[in-house]
Amino acid sequence: MNPLVALDFELGPDLERAIRDRVDAGEAFCVLDRRLSQRRRAKDLEVLGATAVLGEDGLNPLPGVPVDDEIGLVMLTSGSSGPAKAAELSWEALAASAALTQTTLRGADRPVWYPCLPPNHIGGLAVLLRAIMGDADLLWGDPEDLDTAPSRGATHVSLVRAQLARHDVSGFAKVLLGGARPPRDRPGNVITTWGMTETGSGIVYDGVALAGVEVASVDGELCVRSPTLFRSYRSAARPVVVGPDGRNDWFPTGDGGDVIDGRVSVRGRLGSVINTGGEKLWPEDLEAVLATLPGVRDVAVTGVEDRDWGQRVVAIVVGDGLDLDDAIRAIAAEYIGPWAKPKEIRYVAAIPRTGSGKIRRADLAHLF
Repeated sequence: MNPLVALDFELGPDLERAIRDRVDAGEAFCVLDRRLSQRRRAKDLEVLGATAVLGEDGLNPLPGVPVDDEIGLVMLTSGSSGPAKAAELSWEALAASAALTQTTLRGADRPVWYPCLPPNHIGGLAVLLRAIMGDADLLWGDPEDLDTAPSRGATHVSLVRAQLARHDVSGFAKVLLGGARPPRDRPGNVITTWGMTETGSGIVYDGVALAGVEVASVDGELCVRSPTLFRSYRSAARPVVVGPDGRNDWFPTGDGGDVIDGRVSVRGRLGSVINTGGEKLWPEDLEAVLATLPGVRDVAVTGVEDRDWGQRVVAIVVGDGLDLDDAIRAIAAEYIGPWAKPKEIRYVAAIPRTGSGKIRRADLAHLF
């Protein structure tokens, strides 16, 4: 058994050195979110089961639970559709994730990544691990200085949609885009990714699974078999289902979608599907449509229990002050169907999102 050290550093060279030390020592680690309140931080440490915290003031022991020797990383899932869980990833899975990305994206020269995503999420930490465990370098700088990073030597970057909207990323050779559903119009150097904490970061690029990764749709749910998969949760074994090959070792991701002629199409979280009047509506589909409306700066769609409809469709909108009700209902009916017209539209100041840009659907009910 090994200790599990929680790293308490800002995104930067000190964190990189701390991770390198853990990798060299074969000592499992997790990375704390420094933006959290002390109360939330204590809860996260409890769920993670960390045995110590390492920060600027040194190493401080905790009454946590050691991990098996094969485990390199413990990371909280995003919790976008429920309480976060602590996933255990082996050293082997972390190395495989770094290698797969490098093999897919590496050109003639060694890539230089510009870290700008929170390292307590897998998309942000994976950038660091590509250099620490793989064939890449890191260029450190202010995460908001994305526009000038290529002129300083950066060639690759991982972003979420909000960052892509704010910055000029044309100077990068490759831009990985994860988190929330990507915009329809995006630069040619942007590669959309699909993956999650449990898959060790993105495993599908622009709809195609990376080499060595298998993705299948089983009863409408995307299931995965990959060398990058997590081993287990801290509190439970890894769930498995029978895949199309008859083997009971596929991981059910909880995302709905299809795989047709080798191309993966992701619909959204199965638990978020709205059943309204006997029709099924994927919130992500309606959100993508409503996001194209002038005046809609952000939007989330959810279902609320309704005596007549089973669930009624509710659109939660961050707008520019205009009354968009008629336009919202019209475009929903035009692009999806009459059942997609929201029965209720709420205007709010902000949509709750995770650090990786995903909507916190479990928190939407608190907005009304």
